[in-house]
Amino acid sequence: MSLIRWDPFQDSGDLMQRFNQLLNRSPMSSGELAKVDWRPAADIIENDKEYLIKAELPEVKKDDIHIEMHDGVLTLRGERKLDKEHKDDKVHRVESFYGSFSRSFRLPDDVDVEAISAESRDGVLKVRLPKTKAAKPRSVEITVK
Repeated sequence: MSLIRWDPFQDSGDLMQRFNQLLNRSPMSSGELAKVDWRPAADIIENDKEYLIKAELPEVKKDDIHIEMHDGVLTLRGERKLDKEHKDDKVHRVESFYGSFSRSFRLPDDVDVEAISAESRDGVLKVRLPKTKAAKPRSVEITVK
């Protein structure tokens, strides 16, 4: 039999990440703290035509994802369900997050809200936020009376 020396700091980075995710729960639009078990990681990318939000949602079916826009805030909500097929197996470690999730983003004023689209593929949700054509600035002379 071989002994494995226990290192209490080995998983401290993972522990801190999970602790930080617990503290960063998203408030709901009503102002109450939501029942959120985890928050998906997201990247936000901008180019000349659009903003792109890429949220990591592994093993989340597109039917379990709900996207809503309210008062300039885009909210992604849903649930990642725990796989029950291993009920007789001995699970040694679970590092994936399960349960309900929520993530909100305040949108800039130049987003064309009517043209927002989303697709979910390969565990990544992509929300495309097209930009509106900005009004060209013009000068107006004001007379003093």
